[in-house]
Amino acid sequence: MKETGTAATTPTNGLERASCERAIARGLDFLASQQEADGAWRGDYGGPMFLLPMYVAACHIGRRNIEPKTRDRMIAYLTAAQSGDGSFGLHVESSGCLFTTVLCYVAFRLLGLPADDERVVRARVFIHAHGTALACASWGKFTLALLNLYEYDGLQPVLPELWLLPASMPFHPSRLWCHCRQVYLPMAHLYGMRARMPADELTHALRRELYDRPYESIRFAEHRNTIAPGDVYTPTSSALGAVNFFTGLYERVHMQALRKRALTRLFDHIEFEDRATQFIRIGPVNAVLNTLVHFFQSPQSEATARSFAALEGYLWDGHDGTKMNGYNSTALWDTAFAAQAMLETPLWSRHGDALQRAHAFVVNNQVLEDLPEHKRYYRHPSRGGWPFSDRAHGWPITDCTAEGLTAAMMLEDAGLPALPEERILDPVSLLLGWQNRDGGWATYERQRGGRWLERLNPAHVFGDIMVDHSYPECTAACLHSLVLFRQRFAERHARPFDALLGRKVGAAIRRGERFLRRCQRADGSWEGSWGVCFTYGTWFGVRGLSAAGAKNSDPALRRACGFLHDHQNADGGWGESGAGCRERRYLNSASHPVNTAWALLTLVTAGEARDTRCERAARFLITNQLDNGDWPRQSLSGVFNKTALINYENYRRTFPIWALARFAAAAA
Repeated sequence: MKETGTAATTPTNGLERASCERAIARGLDFLASQQEADGAWRGDYGGPMFLLPMYVAACHIGRRNIEPKTRDRMIAYLTAAQSGDGSFGLHVESSGCLFTTVLCYVAFRLLGLPADDERVVRARVFIHAHGTALACASWGKFTLALLNLYEYDGLQPVLPELWLLPASMPFHPSRLWCHCRQVYLPMAHLYGMRARMPADELTHALRRELYDRPYESIRFAEHRNTIAPGDVYTPTSSALGAVNFFTGLYERVHMQALRKRALTRLFDHIEFEDRATQFIRIGPVNAVLNTLVHFFQSPQSEATARSFAALEGYLWDGHDGTKMNGYNSTALWDTAFAAQAMLETPLWSRHGDALQRAHAFVVNNQVLEDLPEHKRYYRHPSRGGWPFSDRAHGWPITDCTAEGLTAAMMLEDAGLPALPEERILDPVSLLLGWQNRDGGWATYERQRGGRWLERLNPAHVFGDIMVDHSYPECTAACLHSLVLFRQRFAERHARPFDALLGRKVGAAIRRGERFLRRCQRADGSWEGSWGVCFTYGTWFGVRGLSAAGAKNSDPALRRACGFLHDHQNADGGWGESGAGCRERRYLNSASHPVNTAWALLTLVTAGEARDTRCERAARFLITNQLDNGDWPRQSLSGVFNKTALINYENYRRTFPIWALARFAAAAA
């Protein structure tokens, strides 16, 4: 049920304040207990069901053994994620995706399960009922081709020669979102090599199991466009169809000399990515593909050995088994939020040691230098930024930089050492340089290509993978950090250079504020793209506008509060179904501590702390806290590219504390 209408306002009584304080104290104790020795918080970042099978496939191709205990835990994870109909979803909370079902089936078999195992049989029945492996999405077909379970002439061409085109061309790969660019970079190299492992006994068995006819009789070229309906989020556009047609023609007549030159160019870029990230790579998919590039080039090389060793850093043994995380860690992101949440409470001084360690981690993981020749390899400057995980990863992100800078400045307020001025000015300069022409901020880089490139999305299972465009969350985080910087440093700087910087910061804040106002929906919400979904986006939207100076009476804030009022559940909490990210609309679900915390933070920030709806939200958080100070594990609260839910284990430990502390302070 939803609660609507106008509620009376009342301050919390003494008992409720005491309850808040006890919940905050228990939550802080538990949060501090989860901190690691280096000062960081890290968590389970699993959920997408195509990642672990790709890791298992890489180990099989590269003849790397998986330890028996790890193998058993991987099987346990896949078993827990399998649906009753035998299928797997794109992520662990969904089902019916042929792409991931085929890959998980293969992983089961590569991990040692026999073909007559009940789990394997159920998955095989689903695969055959939905078009066999011939109908899985393109990333699945490509992985099968590497395993010698699918023929390359059944793939849409991934042309290495595109990287030889002038970078000024509007469809040059450098225009793509960096995650897309870094996946299709090694994919193009492997495609150009026609890389595949030799067939063995298991290969022939899997060929018999994955298809409904003899493998040798299949005309794979006729199935380039065959895709199961359940795998399609972004249908093939007429533009992509035309591109596929012409690249197919080119592939028939391409010159070997030009292909060789293109492969050399690609390998140079792959090696740069390896050096820049210490072989971690930007994410797990390109980490697997880069590893296989090295293996097929030189199986016994040092680069191959380092690549496989680095892949292990993506593995995480969670409550449901061993999985492959969506990043090498969540360390900086989680640590920045944990520090801010702790400092929001009146009890932060009880955890001075934890804050000192957090401060050290934040300071030690700021990127201090730009990459050599970064322009040659289409990389944005990085000096002063913070990555999602750690400095070794080497890819700073706008909102991670903003939250890292915010945490550093707040920790300074708590009496910890200030960053040197240069290390404050560098991230500010980076944030200014990242701002898009529309006033918003994207993720890793400024937007480089037109949104029309999304019509060429070849992956089908995701949305918005082609272009790094502006997001409300990234914009709000950057606004908040720049405002905090301006407040801290405006009075300290009087030199002409600093006056110019102040004007630049002010102009960036005004442009960012206008962007946030433009992308607010008519119902008062903001759509989140990296969390589930409208409670997340709306918290950031209100946080950003409030930082920029919006008053509580501002119509944008009032509409945002009205949106949340309309979706509060009868128990006082908020909950969203992850399917709402895919459908791009609010889908109500059972109340969730994370969604509730985001909603409560929003309402309190907008001046509604004394509204009884906030009191009821706080009571929901208090009564649902576990005895150990944690909050219960519920549905996944993160998402990427519209369709893939992902876990943020520490969100339920950080945001409820933050929300209760802000509520208690404002409602007193």
